[in-house]
Amino acid sequence: MTSFSQDIKNKLSNLNALDKIIAVNLVVYAIGFILTKSLSLPNETSLKWIELPSDFFDFVLKPWAIITYGFTHYDFWHILFNMLWLYFIGRMFLNLFSTKMALNIYFLGVISGGLLFMLGYTLVPHVFGNASSLVGASAAVRALLIFICAYMPNQEVRFFTFNLKLWYIGAAIVALDVLGLFGLNAGGNLAHLGGALLGYYYAKQLLKGKDIGKGFEKLMDGFVNLFKPSKKSPLKTVHKNKSKVGGYTKGEFNKFNNQKKIDVILDKISKSGYDSLTAEEKEFLFKAGK
Repeated sequence: MTSFSQDIKNKLSNLNALDKIIAVNLVVYAIGFILTKSLSLPNETSLKWIELPSDFFDFVLKPWAIITYGFTHYDFWHILFNMLWLYFIGRMFLNLFSTKMALNIYFLGVISGGLLFMLGYTLVPHVFGNASSLVGASAAVRALLIFICAYMPNQEVRFFTFNLKLWYIGAAIVALDVLGLFGLNAGGNLAHLGGALLGYYYAKQLLKGKDIGKGFEKLMDGFVNLFKPSKKSPLKTVHKNKSKVGGYTKGEFNKFNNQKKIDVILDKISKSGYDSLTAEEKEFLFKAGK
């Protein structure tokens, strides 16, 4: 049993950050599935407390939902396609950019998708219908995909027997999401567009030399550090030697200082002669000579 658990730990430690996000999504899906079956709950209700509501007032009561909804899935095919997309996009992304940037875009995509979703239901409720809730990692996946397509639009990828430029793929996906606003999953497609907008803006700013995710990164680092145990260095008493000046004993310091004065006086003699010395300098040189 110990060997088995150690193998699992080793495998998890070898996963990259996006693979770990996939693992978290799968665990949350499994928890929801188990709760639904074991408690005989209605479909798509077992994880209600981490879904994102469409109403801003409901959101105020559970602000964590702006992040947690992105890890929530009920439908098997929904999580399967989201995680497959994330797996392949993640491989491409991490070959080109840093892990921290991937996490910035992923979580900012989740937040942007959620905010646009709530904004749509608040401003034009007659378009999207009754109050609803949002689940799924699609907005985050869209953010990563559209970022890549916008950052290197002319890069070609193999699609069956021909090549396609990345911007063609990005434009086609955004067009499908826009069309989806008129379908049954209008709220979900609105969130997709929120993630896509974030990915596009992030890429364009990065091309100008500005990483818009740095502020979010610092915020998350600060949040994580709150839960890390502080490493206090052991206290040590330092006894100062008051008889030392600048690391020298007083005798050493005086000797060093006198030698410097002698060097200055001798230099003056070599340049201007002995007669150029002051009475004080002549006296000091005489005493030093003894």
